[in-house]
Amino acid sequence: MSFAKFLAVLASGMLFGLGLAVSTMVSPEVVLSFLRFQDWGLMLVMGGAVCVTVLVYQLAPRLLGRPLLGDHFSVRPSTLDRDTVLGAAIFGVGWGICGVCPGPAIAGLGTGNWSLLVALAGIALGAYAQGWLKDRQTRAA
Repeated sequence: MSFAKFLAVLASGMLFGLGLAVSTMVSPEVVLSFLRFQDWGLMLVMGGAVCVTVLVYQLAPRLLGRPLLGDHFSVRPSTLDRDTVLGAAIFGVGWGICGVCPGPAIAGLGTGNWSLLVALAGIALGAYAQGWLKDRQTRAA
């Protein structure tokens, strides 16, 4: 990775984390009140993020010949299968129970919310278990 790409990734991550902190998405209590339909502020934040993402994904390849720091734009194929739906459901239930999503949890550490380490440990354990199970399935096949 070139130094320019490293700086771009670092700046993007810092901007993302700052946006999560300013929007209070790093606070599980705020996220849970959003999930209970008591606070609509995060809906505006997520709606704005979706709009910007859709615009950039649609317009950037048309307006730029190639990415600023890459060789070409690419489309990553995705499939909607049983494992994807099950994983999304588990992720959603976990998010609903504790009000913590991985990105905001990491950003929340930057605000001094150290109790998010427990949620991050659970996320890491779940990711490890998924990889371990997938590895076992691959070996058995």
